[in-house]
Amino acid sequence: MKAAVLNATNGHFDVEDIQIDAPRGREVLVDVKAAGLCHSDLHIAMASHTAVPAVMGHEVAGIVRAVGPDVTEFAVGDHVVGSLMQYCGECEPCREGDTHCCRNPAKTEREPGEPPRLTRNGEPVRQHYAVGGFAEQILIHEHQLAAIPVEVPFAQAAILGCGCVTGAGAVINTVQVRAGEAVAVIGAGGVGLNAIAGAKLVGAETIIAIDNQADKRELATKFGATHFIDSSTQDVVAETRKIMPYGVDHAFEVVGLEQTVRQALDITRVGGSVNIIGLFRPGGQLHLDANMDMLRTQRVLRGIVMGSARIKRDIPMLARLYLQGRFNLDDLVSRRINISEINEAYADLNGRVARSVITSF
Repeated sequence: MKAAVLNATNGHFDVEDIQIDAPRGREVLVDVKAAGLCHSDLHIAMASHTAVPAVMGHEVAGIVRAVGPDVTEFAVGDHVVGSLMQYCGECEPCREGDTHCCRNPAKTEREPGEPPRLTRNGEPVRQHYAVGGFAEQILIHEHQLAAIPVEVPFAQAAILGCGCVTGAGAVINTVQVRAGEAVAVIGAGGVGLNAIAGAKLVGAETIIAIDNQADKRELATKFGATHFIDSSTQDVVAETRKIMPYGVDHAFEVVGLEQTVRQALDITRVGGSVNIIGLFRPGGQLHLDANMDMLRTQRVLRGIVMGSARIKRDIPMLARLYLQGRFNLDDLVSRRINISEINEAYADLNGRVARSVITSF
């Protein structure tokens, strides 16, 4: 099968033919119909600690081709969305429903001594996040799949697996924003737009989108932003305080920079929450004034991974809301590309597009 293989930690992918094994145990073989280009994959593809060769990609949607003998949840022909959310289903957090805090996520992978899922000329190829979505097929544990209605287009469905549950989930699941509250989202990319959409869905009254590209205003408004601040020409703190003099109830940082976390702290009211969603580059650090940033202002500062999602619940729910016209997926898909265009599409993923999605191989 064709796959975009990372052979060196330089962010460049080579489209090659590799081999994929038959499903074992609780594994599911899926024909990939769409794979989104998430910026976090590019971060990891340039990190020196990333093991290669590897197939990246974790936003995938497709059709079940075959199932392992122990699979109970899926059947051939099901439409599914994959997720990087690995969980064992057996530890205490999993039993409590907090699968995003699983203590044994590697349980979704093959045991040592078993043959690898992916190979190239007999040598193993790493399957990043146990998904490896930049390929014609994926072989994945059933815990990392969610079924969706067949009416949802594959390109839109793929983004549900990461961008949507990460952004909307942070608002709905982790922070539990309430109707009437004020929210600011710093970074109106794919995940940030979903945070905006989640805030609209729960009834936030004021939703401030903040981005350094003025042309994001129209897109942010489509997803539910009530205000837009162009951080390239405007003072973020001053402009936010004009809208909310005492600060917003909740700020969501979706960029992954110390500078934007600083902005999030400075625009949040006493007793509010500052929520970091953006992935920092390896070694990224924050410098805080413990008294002024947290103690005296009584703010909550937290990191959020994958929107605290329960993928079996959240992905189908958002898919149904899309079909009802209540959750915007269509405007997330900026480009549909062939896998051969992956490097060019990543080069363009600098804020000008919400998501490029591989839809042909």
